Order: sequence, then structure tokens, then C-alpha cells
Amino acid sequence: MPGVHRDGIDEARLVGLARDLAATGFAVVTVAAPDLQRFRISPAVTDVVEDAVLWVSNQRDLAPDGKVGVLGVSFSGGLSIVAAGRENVRARVAFVLSFGGHGDLARVMHYLCSGEVLSDLEEARRSRIVLGADHVGVHPPHDYGVAVVLLSVAEKVVPFDQVEPLRRGIEGFLLASSLDGVDKPQALVEFGRMRDYAETLGEPARTLMRLVNDRAVGELGARLLPVVDRMVDDPAMPFLSPERAPATPAAPVFLLHGTDDNVIPSVETVLLGEFLQGKSPVHGLLSGLITHAEVNRAPTATEAWRLASFWRQVLEN
Repeated sequence: MPGVHRDGIDEARLVGLARDLAATGFAVVTVAAPDLQRFRISPAVTDVVEDAVLWVSNQRDLAPDGKVGVLGVSFSGGLSIVAAGRENVRARVAFVLSFGGHGDLARVMHYLCSGEVLSDLEEARRSRIVLGADHVGVHPPHDYGVAVVLLSVAEKVVPFDQVEPLRRGIEGFLLASSLDGVDKPQALVEFGRMRDYAETLGEPARTLMRLVNDRAVGELGARLLPVVDRMVDDPAMPFLSPERAPATPAAPVFLLHGTDDNVIPSVETVLLGEFLQGKSPVHGLLSGLITHAEVNRAPTATEAWRLASFWRQVLEN
């Protein structure tokens, strides 16, 4: 399952990961989630995961024993764990892997707006669930994340007639952000277009869009924080957060996270691991080789061994 990205299953890093896994001899199916391609984290994505597990597990050429492993990247990681605990698919899941995922979406949204994690960090640092981590860190949040938050709560912060125009602007900014790593000239064109677009909006959408364009994470986050913190009791949260879901997976749960992640902080994996202990078989690793859901740093021998050992555990399931 891809993360929040406009390219979905065609995103280059996801394609590379799928090919690497297929090269080991496993049948690999990548599953599109339209809401994630529109930068929206919704209960519909959890339903897509559930439906995909049901379909693939019934294809004997893909799943001879009727079981499948589920791998979710970024926000799909937490959503995949929620789906894997559902009664319809619980017995069909061989394992579920959250790669840079979350335990509690409301807690992540609070972090993206404030830079703070609502947890006991010292206790998290002493966790025995996550192996190989020298530290559990919290870093200033990325502007991409707070823009996704604004997209999610737009109807709560601007008048009704400004919601869709504001969302179109945020989607344009996120598109430019996605392009920035692969086509910088085109990304600059899109960023410029969104700056011009902001001036066509009425207030308060215009000011919010300007803050998005200026990557003013602190100011934008401060405006959104009161709204986000009221979402703790949102009825949708059990469909979006493993720590709030009605049931946990019966299959082993693997949690992989980059120590310096500034979209979903690595403490999410620690807290989720602690929550799952005694409820599901759980294995975790924080790695300095990973930023947000991608391996892109030169390894030391120890880090490479830890990561290879983690993947061996996953593939043995």
C-alpha cells in the first residue's frame, strides 16, 4: 500500500520496493488508494486494504495458502494494521508491516501542528519493543505534513464556499512538493502557480494558503492546533488509528521506522509497539538508514545487519 503521494502505485520508491520484494520470489500486488493520491487520509483507505486482502487471498496463483502479507508505507502502515485486525480478513493475513507508520492519527496531527508528541518520551526511550535504536527523537515537523493536515480539516477552518478552492490550492502545493524530488524546474513552476492562486482566494483561505506557500509550519500549525486537538474524539479515529481500533491483528506485526522521521515521528512506532504488546506478536526496528519511509543513507555494518535481520524475519512469515 502506498503512502500519501499523487503517484500512488506508480511512485518510484514504491515501484522499486515492490520489484525488490518480487525478486526474492514472492508474488507482489500493489494496491491503489484514490484518497491517498488526493492527499487524504480517510476510513475509505482502510476499506481498500481490507478489500485487497480478501481479493488477493482468494487468488490461488498469488496466495496458494490463502494468506497474504500486508505492507503499508507511511500513513498506510497504520491503516493496514487497522484493516488486518478486522474479522473478515484477520485469519487471511500472514503478517502486516508498517513502514514509517502511525499508532494514533490524532497524536500525529498534534505533532505536525506543534512539534510536540503527546507521550512520555523518556518512557518511550526505554522501550524494549523497538530494537537497534540508539535514541527516540522528535524533530521539527515537515511542511508537507501540516499541509496535509490543513487539507483534512479545511471544512472546519474556512467558510463552506471556500473549502474546495482552498483544497485545490493545497493539492497544487502538495503536487509541487511531490515533483520537487524528480523534476525541480516543473516543481518551481507549480509552486509559483500556487502563489498566484492564493491571491484569488477570499479570506481566511487566502491567508492560510499563503502560509502553506511560505512553508510557515509554526504559524500555520498554531492556527490548526485547536481544531486538530478536538479531533481526538472524532468518530472516524477507530478506523484510522491502530491504537483505537476495535481489534488488533492475529498475525505478527512488524514496525519499521526511521529515527529522524519528521512527517510521522519515530516515537509512533515505539508507542504502537508498546500498545500491541500482549495483543499481537510484534517486532520493531528504528533505523538510522531511513528518513521517512525510504532507505537513503549510507549504512554502517551494524545498521545494515540490523535492517537485513529485520527483513529476514518479515519474509520468513
